[in-house]
Amino acid sequence: MIDTHCHLADKQFARDLPDVVARARTAGVSQMITIADAIPESRRCLAIAEKREGVFCTVGVHPHHAKDWKPADADTLRAMVASSPKVCAIGEIGLDYHYDFSPREVQRPVFRAQLSLAHELHLPSVVHCREAIRDVVADLKGCNLTRVVMHCCTEVWEDVSDLVARGIMLSFTGIATYPHAGEIERVIRECPLTQMMVETDAPYLAPVPYRGKRNEPAFVVEVAKLVAKIKGLSLEEVDRRTTHNAVAFFGLPS
Repeated sequence: MIDTHCHLADKQFARDLPDVVARARTAGVSQMITIADAIPESRRCLAIAEKREGVFCTVGVHPHHAKDWKPADADTLRAMVASSPKVCAIGEIGLDYHYDFSPREVQRPVFRAQLSLAHELHLPSVVHCREAIRDVVADLKGCNLTRVVMHCCTEVWEDVSDLVARGIMLSFTGIATYPHAGEIERVIRECPLTQMMVETDAPYLAPVPYRGKRNEPAFVVEVAKLVAKIKGLSLEEVDRRTTHNAVAFFGLPS
């Protein structure tokens, strides 16, 4: 199994990261992708991935930090990608209209700039979307990319069905295991398993039965269990197929 989205560079893992990775391995999680949200964290993610077998990383600037974007940051990201085969995507990029930590008129150009960078470097994009689905869809259509995953998908099916029809991937977190997650369950039901991945977003969004605790990559198994239940498949089949999807999408070792 692969946790396609976790934040191993987060300060919550500073004291026991080796144990966190070891617990994931024991739970059957063979590979993890640690996701960056800013230039400094991109460097930390790369350092973590370089030191650990089976850990890969992204580099990129989250919409919360779009206000800090400088034109030279694109060259910094290019250099990080060129420095290591452990960099497997540009992300976490996108739009966040819930918190608006960066002005919306700043978020969109930074998002588009990084989508263009992903296209230039032939890398997939890991997209964050919160209360901004119309503009995310418009910007994705504008750049004509298909190697895109909608991380932590919580949108309703009507808002993402066109993206799925275009080959874009959806990834699900422990939020799907929470009470009143019926709309997310419907999206899982409707989305073809061939376009689905599982993730934790650790240390955030711990799934049931760990809700309220620090999330860890080991807990991605709970998300896969829910997908199996909704799809009427075995856990082993969901594991096999979502792992295949992640390997193909991110270009990971099989």
